[in-house]
Amino acid sequence: RPAPCAMIRLETAGETMKIIDCDYLILGSGIAGLMSALHLREHGRVLVITKKDSAESNTNYAQGGIACVMASEDSFAQHVRDTLTAGAGLCDEPVVRTIVSGGPERIAELQKLGLAFAELEGAGFDLGREGGHSQRRVLHAGDITGRAIESILLERAGADPRVTILEHCMVIDLVTTGWLGRPGPNRCVGAYVFDKRANAIFAARAPVTVLATGGGGKVYLYTSNPDIATGDGVAMAWRAGLPIKNMEFIQ
Repeated sequence: RPAPCAMIRLETAGETMKIIDCDYLILGSGIAGLMSALHLREHGRVLVITKKDSAESNTNYAQGGIACVMASEDSFAQHVRDTLTAGAGLCDEPVVRTIVSGGPERIAELQKLGLAFAELEGAGFDLGREGGHSQRRVLHAGDITGRAIESILLERAGADPRVTILEHCMVIDLVTTGWLGRPGPNRCVGAYVFDKRANAIFAARAPVTVLATGGGGKVYLYTSNPDIATGDGVAMAWRAGLPIKNMEFIQ
């Protein structure tokens, strides 16, 4: 098994900076970040950084459920058609087909991790039906689906010594080889992070960085999104030179 993330201290010109070395740096502790951590832990040391408590994420507030083809009278083709219709021609059809067809496997994975979806006695899953769906295909865990998923994923990630989760740490910016002036393609090699509790800046160093920073609802005056949805991950990606598209789609 890989060892936990290593910490060293770099001293230059009388100043000391803490550096945390890991194999995979994940920014964000919602469902995307934590699922990434659970998959990547098999390949190396994982560091998850989150700006507030680890459970504070859009996932935690997403209570509606998960749409997935689970009933015999339903089909991937119907789910794809419903999605493309609801998307008014703006969907990327190959992506829609990939996500829809991969749904049952992802549900099975969540169940294996310990998530219990609501069921009808002797009749399988208690599937709901929401706007845009022609069939009942929404799985839920009571009215706290997002919170239930977040809780299970945090429990599994927190129990694994290969995964380190740092709370109340705000990422300042990504560090790239181009910014450091190194030759060759511009690659991300980590991030500078502000530890709000220690009132200190440290560096997280990794060959692979995953941006799972959520949405940007708080950019707007009125939103039901939590305070952490500030879009800073998108801004960091843009500053690092990544292309940004579909900025008009804000939930």
